[in-house]
Amino acid sequence: MTQHYDVVVIGGGPAGLSAALNLVRARMRVLVLDANRPRHAATLFAHGFLTRDNISPLELRRLGREDVSSYENGDVQFATVEAVTSLPDGYRVIAGGVKGDPDRDVHTKRVVVATGLAEILPDIGNARAFYGTCLHSCLECDGWEKQDAPLVLIGESDDLAEQAFRALQWTNELLVLTNGSGVITDAEESELDAAGIGVDRTRISEIQGGRGVMTGIELADGRVLDYRVGFLRPRWNARLGFLDGLGIVADEAGLLVVDERGRSSRQGIYVAGDITPPGPQQIAIAAGQGAMVSATIVADEARWRREP
Repeated sequence: MTQHYDVVVIGGGPAGLSAALNLVRARMRVLVLDANRPRHAATLFAHGFLTRDNISPLELRRLGREDVSSYENGDVQFATVEAVTSLPDGYRVIAGGVKGDPDRDVHTKRVVVATGLAEILPDIGNARAFYGTCLHSCLECDGWEKQDAPLVLIGESDDLAEQAFRALQWTNELLVLTNGSGVITDAEESELDAAGIGVDRTRISEIQGGRGVMTGIELADGRVLDYRVGFLRPRWNARLGFLDGLGIVADEAGLLVVDERGRSSRQGIYVAGDITPPGPQQIAIAAGQGAMVSATIVADEARWRREP
């Protein structure tokens, strides 16, 4: 028998779980489907979230799932959503279960997309082995723990110079590595040099060290740079194939365009978290967006009740 929900939330991170928690408290029947592939899986500690500073991101998600499922009208399970298709009165959501959870085929009036993004790290073969311990992607999240240390900033994105100037909030000793890319212009290099920030355009051969502890950075020309911590500037990939055919408007980066309240271009589809412009932000911001989307759904439900 097909199950019906008021809202299906796709993604069990801070944005999705925050939306779900507020929706169940608004007496809606909610199903959260989470593929269990969080972007921050390699991160040991999450920072800057009120009352949960230094918590493991995986523990934060576990607690969030418990919060939602503690309500009789809240269901949470691990499943990869395969398709969302249109129905006359809402949407059909088809998902394959993971971690032993069952497959799901449900109907819902509304969908909240909170899938986040997949990270693409700079092209360095073993960088991921040190990601989340010595190398991080979020200055605001992990800058405090690296303050005043000599830092390296590695990236291949056009905003690398901007990120370098932001990094000066946490250190006065910074080297930017472009890994052979041309993302730093001559003008930007002059500005960085004037601020005391070095730039090296040589390709990186590998990160030296072991067991998550970085001892240096080996360049293609044989030099080894003595840096023990730093930041990577990833690129991000939106995994939204399950929405194909719905015609939801996205920007050039693949992020879903929303109004100021989290509504997408498709009625009944709402979006929260890193999958919306400008992309990855702090956990607290994602959770706030989820709560805002919940309030928007409740307001839209009230408006639809008044319409003839």
